[in-house]
Amino acid sequence: MAPKVLVSDKLSETAVQIFRDRGIDVDFMPELGKDKEKLAEVIGQYDGLAIRSATKVTPTILEKASRLKVIGRAGIGTDNIDKDAASKKGVIVMNTPFGNMVTTAEHAIAMMFAVARQIPEASASTHSGKWEKSKFMGVELTNKTLGIIGIGNIGSVVANRARALKMKVIAYDPTMSEEKVAEKGAEKVDLDTLLARSDFITLHTPLLDSTRNILGRKNLAKTKPGVRIINCARGGLVDEAALAELLKSGHVAGAGFDVFEVEPATDSPLFGLPNVVCTPHLGAATSEAQENVALQVAEQISDYLLTGAVTNALNMPSVTAEEAKVMGPWIKLAGHLGAFIGQMTDEPIKAINILYDGVVSTMNLEALTSAAVSGIMKSVNPEVNMVSAPLIAKERGVRISTTHQDKSGAFEGYIKLTVVTDQRERSIGGTVFSDGKPRFIQIKGINIDAEIGRHMLYTTNRDEPGIIGALGHTMGENGVNIANFTLGRSSEGSEAIALLYVDAKVSDEVIGKLDATGKFQQIRPLEFDVS
Repeated sequence: MAPKVLVSDKLSETAVQIFRDRGIDVDFMPELGKDKEKLAEVIGQYDGLAIRSATKVTPTILEKASRLKVIGRAGIGTDNIDKDAASKKGVIVMNTPFGNMVTTAEHAIAMMFAVARQIPEASASTHSGKWEKSKFMGVELTNKTLGIIGIGNIGSVVANRARALKMKVIAYDPTMSEEKVAEKGAEKVDLDTLLARSDFITLHTPLLDSTRNILGRKNLAKTKPGVRIINCARGGLVDEAALAELLKSGHVAGAGFDVFEVEPATDSPLFGLPNVVCTPHLGAATSEAQENVALQVAEQISDYLLTGAVTNALNMPSVTAEEAKVMGPWIKLAGHLGAFIGQMTDEPIKAINILYDGVVSTMNLEALTSAAVSGIMKSVNPEVNMVSAPLIAKERGVRISTTHQDKSGAFEGYIKLTVVTDQRERSIGGTVFSDGKPRFIQIKGINIDAEIGRHMLYTTNRDEPGIIGALGHTMGENGVNIANFTLGRSSEGSEAIALLYVDAKVSDEVIGKLDATGKFQQIRPLEFDVS
């Protein structure tokens, strides 16, 4: 059955047609974006949801979304989506950060010009029949220092345009190296240096706990006298009341704001000030940008539902279609390793350590780690997936660490998963053979070669005669067919393990009969999703 997608906001017909052309069943119902009750009624029918800003994806909506796998936001901001609730539900949240980055960057540049040359006021004055030429004395952008707070996708476009205007560009971005900032045409500085040196400051960072009021009263006081401040990023990055005071005092010469702490903004301390230019969140409001983000979100949702490719996801690692093809068997392996550990571990897990060796160490390790943690967490909650698992592990206080290294053994690559509890450490290793099939290659440090099936049985025992006979006889007389039988031991006469791949689930009755033989220290039936 074809995946089904709901478009609950206004997307272009071209974007909706992309879903149809790719074989996806799509319902275009833009009126639902403003009807929470109706959206809650129908959302359970859909695998994907494509939205803009009108649709509010609340925990209540997500609770009803029994089939939902992905939400795609045509645009950058996802404030209208409860991402924590989506993650717990296992729903991927995507945005389209590149579709409107040029448009938003151009708006920031336009705001700089407007503030520097007082264009809105001069225009209003001239329209009213006045000719106040001497009143509107501006400043040039050439040779001025532009401070960019956040030099990511949009900030880097602003830097490019500013250099073309012969501005000196400095940037504060703690997430980016000095070399990377230099590649984008800027000098990396700390925040205090940026505040002290900048003639213009423009913000291009998301609203996070660490960035909220990044230009608050204290930092605004550190700015260079006569600075002009532009915010086309997110409301809440600047303390509007504190900025208004500095604008009135003349310390800040001007400001251009496209975003506000409360939107729609019908009131703000900045409104009515003569040296402030305000626009109603127009950063992405060009016909080109609106079309671009609509097309992108349709392609991204389609790619995920049809191929498993994850692009521009906010709550899980992105995986390209090409990566999905190569990594598919390794992602399955990581999930199987986690599932083994999860089913074998009865006590609370304190830490998860994952080693990636050889060829797998060069892959998308975030995605592989999510798969492994998902496999473990499924023993706690069967509804867990790669999206929700890391969040659930974090909520339970589980520490997750990864290590990667060059090829160190007989296999081209392998993954070793270790969990730590208060009582013990438990580990398992696996690889993917040339046929694309995942295999277990080590349990508790004991080398094995085990094919992975839906139904398996794991046992531990002392290395002594009669184990194979006990297992084979008990299984045979109870009608359980063995598809594959793997044995391993640490050394002669010491600890040994057996892993059986069987055609049907091993019943409690059969396990009881095996236990009655007195030959086994541990007997554990296992189930794996091999679909």
